[in-house]
This record gives sequence, C-alpha cells and structure tokens, in this order.
Amino acid sequence: MLSYQHAYHAGNLADLHKHALLATALDYLTRKDKPLSYLETHAGRGLYRLDSPEAQRTGEAKAGIDRALSERWLPETHPLMTALTAIRASRGPRAYPGSPLIAAHFLRPEDRTHLAELHPAEHEALRQVAGWASLYRQDGFAMAQAVCPPTPRRGMLLIDPSYEVKTDYATIPRHVGQIARKWNVGVIALWYPILADQRHRPMIRALTADHPGALVSELGFPALRPGHGMIGSGMFVLNPPFGLEDEAARLSAIFAARL
Repeated sequence: MLSYQHAYHAGNLADLHKHALLATALDYLTRKDKPLSYLETHAGRGLYRLDSPEAQRTGEAKAGIDRALSERWLPETHPLMTALTAIRASRGPRAYPGSPLIAAHFLRPEDRTHLAELHPAEHEALRQVAGWASLYRQDGFAMAQAVCPPTPRRGMLLIDPSYEVKTDYATIPRHVGQIARKWNVGVIALWYPILADQRHRPMIRALTADHPGALVSELGFPALRPGHGMIGSGMFVLNPPFGLEDEAARLSAIFAARL
C-alpha cells in the first residue's frame, strides 16, 4: 500500500518525540572521531513545508512543533533545535526537516547513509534533497537486510513505517530480530503510533521479550480531533546510546506537564 504521505502529519507531536530522540542519539554518536552508517527503512520525502495545503489541512504541526517552539519546550541548545534552526536558515522559516535531513545535519563526510523509500513521488522528492545518500526505491526492510551489517559497522537504523499494512505489527518483531542478529552493535530505533485500540501492545511485548535491554519511550497526548485514532507516540531502541534514556525521561516530563 502506497497511499500514506507524511506531508499531512509533518511536525506533529509524534514527530517531535521521534526527532528529538533521533537528534539526541546522532549528536552523541557523531562526537566520536569514528565514521558511522545511518540507515532508514521508510525515509519519506526528507523535507516538508508547514505552510503547504496538506499541513494546513490537518493542523497537526500547529499542535506540535509550532506550539513547542512558541512555548519553548526545548532549549535552543537541544540537538533537534540546532538542526531545525540550521535547516530553516537555508530552506525557509516554514520548512520542517524529515529524519533524513535531521540526520544530515549531524553526519560527516566520512559517514555513510542508506535511505529507502518505496512511494514513487516521495522517493523522487527525497532524491532532490538527499542526493548525497545512497537511495533505494524498494521495501525498506529488504534494504536493511541487504545492507546490514553496514560498512562502517558502527551506526544507527531508523525504522519508521506508516503502519498502513496492519500485519506490520505482527511482522516487525521478526524483521528487527533478523537485523539485530546481523548487526548486533547497531543502534536500531523503531517508531510506532499509540492508537486508542492499543494494537501496538502485542508487538512491544514480543520485542521486549526478545530484547530485554532495549529502551521503550512512550508519550501520550490528546487526540487532535474527534475520531483521530493516535493518542501517543512510541520509540523502541536497541543499544540506546549514552544519554538517550535521560532524554526520553525529559520528554516524558515535558509532555506530561504541557498536554
């Protein structure tokens, strides 16, 4: 299924959660003078406009990154804030970076990047802003299976499906397990939505049973509008880098106080 387009949801509260943790992890990983690999299974278009008709139609960015900025949820020195400031300086004040461009802010010339995006229009848009990366128009899990363990071996993988296919919840633990066996030193981060029906619970139970040392960060928030099913955001991280657990706790406290 290829109907999902993140332009309607860019900059929402789930993005704020996911991207704050991603930026924090990459900020730490790139402090060490050793090259790394960065991979994404579902990269999207890489760059979004919060003044686009799609973003304005849903209002999710207004309730997410726009509110966080106006109320100063994060300090200016936070890794996500430094990335957003730099990208808006070159792309415009209503630009919002997807995870590929957030990663690009931290990655260095010696690092390697592998980005998969199956949707043809999204892949073409990604190619226009991320031509420096190795791009794959194919299933993201297939790409990760083929590339892992990557060279350099040190690094991070972000798995960020749309969950359009309901069987994703059942198959993801197997995919994560296979990749982790191939790349046991990699930071493997999985984002997932928390819906009112709690359909993510069996997936997380399976993942935590197989990977008991992983970080599980779950943040709740009110449904944006009547009938909107997402009431929270989750990140499951294998081999979390130093400081990521503390950052998850800080985000949890911010969301609890503000929402």
